Amino acid sequence: MRDGSDEDYVDYVTARIPVLRRLAYLLTSDSHRADDLVQQTITTLYVKWRRAQAADNIDAYVRTMLVRTFLDERRLAWARVRLFRELPEPPPFEDGGSEDRQVVHAALRRVPRRQQAVLVLRFLYDLPVEEVAVMLGCSAGTVKSQTSRGLATLRRLLGERDFAGFSAA
Repeated sequence: MRDGSDEDYVDYVTARIPVLRRLAYLLTSDSHRADDLVQQTITTLYVKWRRAQAADNIDAYVRTMLVRTFLDERRLAWARVRLFRELPEPPPFEDGGSEDRQVVHAALRRVPRRQQAVLVLRFLYDLPVEEVAVMLGCSAGTVKSQTSRGLATLRRLLGERDFAGFSAA
């Protein structure tokens, strides 16, 4: 890349880091893992920068890269290393703003990765089923079934509480 596209890449990444980090944090619920996920995504983006620039919607292209990197992470050997045999139970639910978010994030971490990605993209990013299907490389029906299963798991983990951000409507 010697034709000024390095500058374009740096300008784009500099402007988009906060948005990418927010999505990564919503997917991982861990600021360190979110930083790693963003770093891995922007490194891959550098390699594929010419192709990304040619995309109709570069933000959607990069968001798709980040989500797919998150989903593919489970295949890596280090991702299977666990400090605990089972995840600790989420803290008990108490009505109270930021604590609610922490409880939801803790429960969301326990939802299978693909369902977790679908829930974040559908309800926290308010993306339509069809766009999520394209991002994940699956059918709209798969997105709908993953949404249903993910919501059922969240409800079970949260004890049937109603959270405005996560509803099937």
